Amino acid sequence: MKIKEEFMKTILHRAETRGHADHGWLNTHHTFSFAGYHNPDRMNFGALRVLNDDIVAPGMGFGKHPHDNMEIVSIPLQGDLEHQDSMGNKSVIREGDIQVMSAGTGVFHSEYNPNNDKETHFLQIWLFPRERNLAPRYDQISIREVAVPNRFYQILSPNKSEQGVWINQDAWFSMAHFDSGATDKYTLKRSGNGVYVFVLEGCLKINNIELNTRDGLGVTDIVEINVSAVTPSKVLLMELPM
Repeated sequence: MKIKEEFMKTILHRAETRGHADHGWLNTHHTFSFAGYHNPDRMNFGALRVLNDDIVAPGMGFGKHPHDNMEIVSIPLQGDLEHQDSMGNKSVIREGDIQVMSAGTGVFHSEYNPNNDKETHFLQIWLFPRERNLAPRYDQISIREVAVPNRFYQILSPNKSEQGVWINQDAWFSMAHFDSGATDKYTLKRSGNGVYVFVLEGCLKINNIELNTRDGLGVTDIVEINVSAVTPSKVLLMELPM
């Protein structure tokens, strides 16, 4: 079954239209309004509030700072990220890992690039929670073992029993590494949800919409989408309440 284009609604965010800030120690692009970048038309996509594409210089990072009532997901793309928080957690996440911090009633944390000879590239993603003022929680896992070629594989869900980390929101995240010419279909888990597709590398098509590296596409009023890779591609797909 293909997307019925006459009913499907889309919002396209080309990579070059994102907000950008270079602080020296941090080179960051914001798909949605964040810090000094404010665009009233780009505040969120459903429950997805923040999608930051961060590059942290060697030995640098984010000092201790607070969060509350937000589901915060970090996905390293290159290098390492050291995390420390007020719950007593101290760990390092690397490419092939995923980290989640449910801020709940409040938590302080810091994030640093522990290496002095290479940058850290990672995605920082914030989602509005399903319930507010829950106890803070932290988790991280490796997703290397669940990765399969040319297919979407799940890395996050609302349920402890499912594959990947779990969060306090009716959201599912999947990743895929496609060879050129590969195709796959994603069927939504929850009626009424939308999908936000973020291309990490390469070029792919969703119906007749061609997306390139760091382009984002929000799709609503669908039950499934079909994806075809024009070139070797890596992609993050986020199913979210609208």
